Amino acid sequence: MPSTPGLIKASNNTVTEIIDLPGAAALNIITNNLSLLKTLRKQNKASIENVENLIRDKLLPNIATDVATKITLKKHWNKLNNQQKIIFQKHIVQSLIKDYAGILGSYEKLESVNINIGPNIKRKGNKAIVNLVINLEGDPKPIHVTLKMIRSNQWRAYDLVFSGVSLIKNYRAQFNSHIRRKGIDSLVAKIAKKI
Repeated sequence: MPSTPGLIKASNNTVTEIIDLPGAAALNIITNNLSLLKTLRKQNKASIENVENLIRDKLLPNIATDVATKITLKKHWNKLNNQQKIIFQKHIVQSLIKDYAGILGSYEKLESVNINIGPNIKRKGNKAIVNLVINLEGDPKPIHVTLKMIRSNQWRAYDLVFSGVSLIKNYRAQFNSHIRRKGIDSLVAKIAKKI
């Protein structure tokens, strides 16, 4: 019987699309990290350093830092050389670790957490926007988190919107303010010192 690799490939893509949905990936990212934070707290090991290590080891592999950096710098990205792009990417990674640690640290009551995927996942090509609703035991006000996601070999987040604030837009505003006042070279030098 002749082989039909094209047909098999199409079937695999269809199966992948069914199994690997952006909502499931977003839910997995948030659930795993809150569970790990809960474990650290139960063991009385939720120091800033340990939370940052958790983010570095468990969350960052699910973050498209290259995409986040490029989107943050937007029109300035193509003006940078490779070394400058690496400097900015390292800075974005450090900023994400610090900011995610602050966000995760703001969750006080993790004994009972209920996370639901919002009803309207917006998807266009290899990008998706997933809204999550997090309910903590004893807190009547749900927490709304939006993950902006991109798919290459897997769904990864490139931006997080928490309490209505996009981390990437926040970084972009800071960068643009500095660039307007002092130029891109000054910003590169400032960030290189920080990292």
